[in-house]
Amino acid sequence: MKVETEVRYYLASIVLTALVAARIVRSHWAIENSLHWVLDVVMRDDESRVRTGNAAANLGIVKHIAYNLIRRGKTKLSFRGKRKLASWDEDFLVSLITP
Repeated sequence: MKVETEVRYYLASIVLTALVAARIVRSHWAIENSLHWVLDVVMRDDESRVRTGNAAANLGIVKHIAYNLIRRGKTKLSFRGKRKLASWDEDFLVSLITP
């Protein structure tokens, strides 16, 4: 088994121990990775063929809004399940959109 070591540098406005910095970085990337995984796998963002003008950026914004609304859903369904339920049940859809 080959062991590899990587060095990464981070800029911060406060002094942090290595342990605290590692926790912060891991926490940030856990959130980033979960968001992008949902967009790529569940919402099939990588398969999008929208390329002209500002369409890709605009569609990306709409997908982020949809992600945040679906995530708020008060049910134990998976993200994909909530998305399907919102398309089938108008009352559930309204509960996602209204505060």
